[in-house]
Amino acid sequence: MAQDTKKDHPQAPEELADAPSTDASSGVKSLGVFSFEADIPLSQAIPLGLQHVLAMFVGNLTPLLIVTGACGLAGGDFADVQLALLQNAMWIAGVVTLVQLFAIGPVGGKVPIIMGTSSGFIGVFNSVAASMGGGLVAYGAIMGASLIGGLFEAVLGFFLKPLRRFFPSIVTGTVVLSIGLSLISVGVNAFGGGNTAADFGSFENLCLALIVLAVILAVKHATTGFVSASSILVGIIVGYVVAGIMGLVLPTTAVDANGVEYTKAWVLNWDKVAAAAWFAIPDPLPVAPVFDMRAIAPVLVMFIVTAVETVGDISGVMQGGMDREATDKELSGGVVCDGVGSSFAALFGVLPNTSFSQNVGLVTMTKMVNRKAMACGAIFLILCGLCPKLGAVVSIMPQSVLGGAAVIMFASIVVSGIQLITREPLTPRNLSIVSVALGLGYGIGANPAVLAGAPEMVSLIFGGSGIVAAAAVAILLNVVLPKEEKTFQKDASI
Repeated sequence: MAQDTKKDHPQAPEELADAPSTDASSGVKSLGVFSFEADIPLSQAIPLGLQHVLAMFVGNLTPLLIVTGACGLAGGDFADVQLALLQNAMWIAGVVTLVQLFAIGPVGGKVPIIMGTSSGFIGVFNSVAASMGGGLVAYGAIMGASLIGGLFEAVLGFFLKPLRRFFPSIVTGTVVLSIGLSLISVGVNAFGGGNTAADFGSFENLCLALIVLAVILAVKHATTGFVSASSILVGIIVGYVVAGIMGLVLPTTAVDANGVEYTKAWVLNWDKVAAAAWFAIPDPLPVAPVFDMRAIAPVLVMFIVTAVETVGDISGVMQGGMDREATDKELSGGVVCDGVGSSFAALFGVLPNTSFSQNVGLVTMTKMVNRKAMACGAIFLILCGLCPKLGAVVSIMPQSVLGGAAVIMFASIVVSGIQLITREPLTPRNLSIVSVALGLGYGIGANPAVLAGAPEMVSLIFGGSGIVAAAAVAILLNVVLPKEEKTFQKDASI
């Protein structure tokens, strides 16, 4: 496969790594931000890495907030436990990202992927918490299942090469497309200020998000090189500034239909930053792992699905960011890193760490794949785990500011999925795979109520995410439907 890729692209990625590219509009040499291995100055690497952190920071912590809430660890006597878990989630994401970028032996694909706490397990973990009665025991069972499941996924990664035939571009493209489709609704929710906010969809939230979106588009298309690649960061910084100005000239509170006063979602909570500590040591094993088959069985199935999703993420980021297909070594190392990183995270009480689709969208939009820049973002995540005040600055970002950037980033993932799908001829067979996977698979995942009468395990696995169902249908149809190679070749020769 690597040889075929080089035929299509005379210069392999390794050969292009240190070769400066030329900007078509300015005629000057670019600064290497569009090359994976290029050595760029820290003045460029730090802001480019920071925009990756801003894109995923909230999403990295949200799954923990949801699952700890389901286990009854969201406050009271367990408030300190939840705080320790959130702190660990930040620096672990940074460490696992560094491993993915640079690799330690076979662990890591050396691909431009940001790792973070997976939201794909939320449905399964909430079900485990309900069946086990919540509390530290239930959360410990989740950690025990994650520890075993991560090792299981790592083993799958080592054997990914012989399994690669089950993941042609028509399958991975369908998975990437379903990932993008599932994220678009997340982006739109953030665009309106967060669907849990009392002022969701308010004029202020929409205007703030539109300003961020407009700034991103202006910077992206009116500038070149490094500045263009930094468009997301510029847009988010402008969002912070505009939100701060709004807080000075507009009312920051309102009253809901029940007469209860609330703070508007776009308000910057600087008190949270002031209250955060400057330095804190991460707490290992804040929750002791518990090994219970009620948690292990469904979580193992989810790790298989996660491996498929990671293959899709890596395929999407390589296609969208580097205009080529991922190699077997990159996919295998990436999946192994997913598994080992998830087991490592479980030792610190953190949910599984997997490839972050949000950042795939950022890469496909900006084409910024530089490893040094992403490593700076990973180091910033580690610092956030060690310095809660830094993390607090990022965490107070209004959802509408994130939404202004997210809608375009997530739509870019959809485009990458389409690019992968169209790498192969759109024969009737391939069209059937995509159509049924999206129509039936993604449709069921997007409307889980249709599985209300199905066995609990089925609804648990396929009802939580359209990605899972679409991936399963695409893989199954790719195996079952007869090939059309001879017919296509005959038609092509006429």
